[in-house]
Amino acid sequence: MRLLVSEDTTTPIYWLNWRFLLCAIWVLTSMLLASFLIWKYERSDNSKTERGETQQESPRILRNDESWKPCLKEIHPLFLVIFRLIAFCLLLVSLSFDVAAHGGELFYYYTQWTFTLVTIYFGFGLLLSINGCLQHYKANSCSDYHVSEVVEQGLYEPLALGVNENGAKLQKRLECPEEHHCSRTAGLCGYLFQILYQISAGAVTLTDGLYWTIIFPFLTIRDYELSFLTVVAHSLNAIVLLGDTALNSLGFPWYRISFFILWTATYVIFEWIIHAFVSIWWPYPILDLSFEYAPLWYLLVALLHIPCYGIFVLLVKVKHLVLSKRFPQSYQFCP
Repeated sequence: MRLLVSEDTTTPIYWLNWRFLLCAIWVLTSMLLASFLIWKYERSDNSKTERGETQQESPRILRNDESWKPCLKEIHPLFLVIFRLIAFCLLLVSLSFDVAAHGGELFYYYTQWTFTLVTIYFGFGLLLSINGCLQHYKANSCSDYHVSEVVEQGLYEPLALGVNENGAKLQKRLECPEEHHCSRTAGLCGYLFQILYQISAGAVTLTDGLYWTIIFPFLTIRDYELSFLTVVAHSLNAIVLLGDTALNSLGFPWYRISFFILWTATYVIFEWIIHAFVSIWWPYPILDLSFEYAPLWYLLVALLHIPCYGIFVLLVKVKHLVLSKRFPQSYQFCP
């Protein structure tokens, strides 16, 4: 879908006006606010953890196993591996066909940025899930080995009160190094994966929601046809992401909307830089700064980030409420 070039975007007059000034203020203000949220909450999270403060006194700590463990104990981690493998293959094949059909200029669209991000999310998640399954298998193998060892030695070493016949304290034989690995705080990969998840969720809601509710119903572009690849680009990412949300154990804190805002702001600045040097079509009409109401459109899209991100926050809270009540012994997600 190409739009006609309304004005020459390489001329100074296109940029040196009150419309661009207001739009720049909206974008830069959003980026500063997002950066402040990251500095405040991510920094306080790390510093309070180092001082040994409780989890209630700081933002929620991400556990090491949340990136690969399903939210219910009855669901084996291998099931999440299979789901992420299928989702990754579908997304990668769809993206490859789309690029082959339309070329590299496809990445002028925010939709393809988001689709690529979701593909990376599932590829990264697949690797973490495979690694988690290996940890899960090792932990179970280690536990089974020590259980059999305790049974064999039970006739010789009394286990009551955790002491032997000489009064010496016995080592806990059911402990396994891999068991403690799962309860540790997540490292860089775990936090990066959660951030990818939260950016993807907000961006998918924004792109698919705007396309099906605003752009598609009011399309007036000549010779525009709704192709199969276009439908896939604006629906498949949402479907697989909702499926992953239903299965995973990842939290969804509000303050991480900051990364979603920075993601969109980076795309807008990328478009500004491209159009400042090359006079080409705008991928979305609301980005065209020659329109009189361009600042209003920019402000509206900026404000839409709140409900788009909030929809997934609400979905995760509803999921927690329903599953924690229906499966209280099996549910293993701590919001």
